[in-house]
Amino acid sequence: MMEPYKIKAVEPIPTTTRRKRERLIREAGYNVFNLAAEHVTVDLLTDSGTSAMSDRQWSRLMVGDESFAGSRSFFRLQKTVREIFGYRHLIPVHQARAAEHLLFTALVKPGDVVPSNMFFDTTRANVEHRGGRTVDLVIQEAYDPRCDYPFKGNIDLKRLHRLLDTESPERLPLAVLTITNNNGGGQPVSLANITEASKLLTAKGIPLYFDACRFAENAFFIKERERDQAQSSIAEIVAKIFACGQGCLVSAKKDGLANMGGFLATQNEKLAERVKEMLLLIEGFPTFGGLAGRDMEVMAVGFREVIDERYLSFRIGQVRELGEKLLAAGIPVLLPFGGHAVYVDAKAFLPHVPAEQFPASALSAALYVEAGVRAAEVGSLSGSHRDPESGQTVNPAMELLRLSVPRRVYTSAHLDVAVEALKKIYRRREKLRGLKVVHKGEILGHFTARLEVL
Repeated sequence: MMEPYKIKAVEPIPTTTRRKRERLIREAGYNVFNLAAEHVTVDLLTDSGTSAMSDRQWSRLMVGDESFAGSRSFFRLQKTVREIFGYRHLIPVHQARAAEHLLFTALVKPGDVVPSNMFFDTTRANVEHRGGRTVDLVIQEAYDPRCDYPFKGNIDLKRLHRLLDTESPERLPLAVLTITNNNGGGQPVSLANITEASKLLTAKGIPLYFDACRFAENAFFIKERERDQAQSSIAEIVAKIFACGQGCLVSAKKDGLANMGGFLATQNEKLAERVKEMLLLIEGFPTFGGLAGRDMEVMAVGFREVIDERYLSFRIGQVRELGEKLLAAGIPVLLPFGGHAVYVDAKAFLPHVPAEQFPASALSAALYVEAGVRAAEVGSLSGSHRDPESGQTVNPAMELLRLSVPRRVYTSAHLDVAVEALKKIYRRREKLRGLKVVHKGEILGHFTARLEVL
């Protein structure tokens, strides 16, 4: 498939020797987050903030209005958000993590319960930091890497119904749907599932908010896999999705095709006013929220570019091609392939390494040593937690290595470097050893953790 764009600027790619990479990963505590980017050849750590901007986005930098209050750039972004997402009140922030903090600070009290299909780690941390309890209600198919169900991000409607019947409405300040479901493999949520979940929540008076960082990719999957939506445009599907909720939090660093920025949007005027007061304390004036005017201009263009079907077809096709090459080589991967990443099943790749020895982290370190490719662990290091009743460590159901593909950055030849490296590692996988934690912080400790080889 041909890229639907021409390349106008290039950036040199760093290379290193294997001996140097062995030293660097050891000094980084076998955690690729601790590596300097200058020592990474192909960086598949995340698709967040790593997109290449278009010529139209670059041109908007020069017209960014940097006024402290009432910036023209804010109103252009507001117009875009209202037209695409349909929500009246816009609160810009420097990234979605700030939007999570604002939303949950405003709504969640100690002892509250917040259901979701599956929380992303920072979203979960922000709810729990407020004393709330997060409940993942994703369908059971999501936990089977071999299952090829087309909408593995769906929320389990029966379990949601039971939760709504057993919990007091006063303890349910909101529900969150993550589209696409990142920690579950970049899997989409169907429009039918979104609609039914919205009906259940509305009947109980509970607002639905979307963690919508990859909303356009989710809409593409709906058009591709949901028969009654095949004739709808991406923009029409996006409008149908967000009409089911009261608001959303979005990182523009994903489907905004921007390197920085995000927003919280809502239909609730009282909530918007309360959040804006907090915004003044931690981010900035309500019409810039910690962003430069030029950043808001870039976002306004990016949100329009991302709903272009030609772009989405190539974007998701490139990720699918990466997955198909790994699958053809016999490497265990999560099916079906997600929108932004391919997830290697580290539990099946390294069956001799138990979860408490962090197989996905061990595989991540081995991939870097083999070819200078950086990829993220989504498993026991980032997802384990201590059971409050038993005190025992509970590991996540899946142990994954996420190969995130930055938007409009790498060609297929770049991604082939990761494919060939994983093939080499797979042939000698029995030699890989697990890791043990030397240091790990209490909150989101996997980002800065240090490990060593057992």
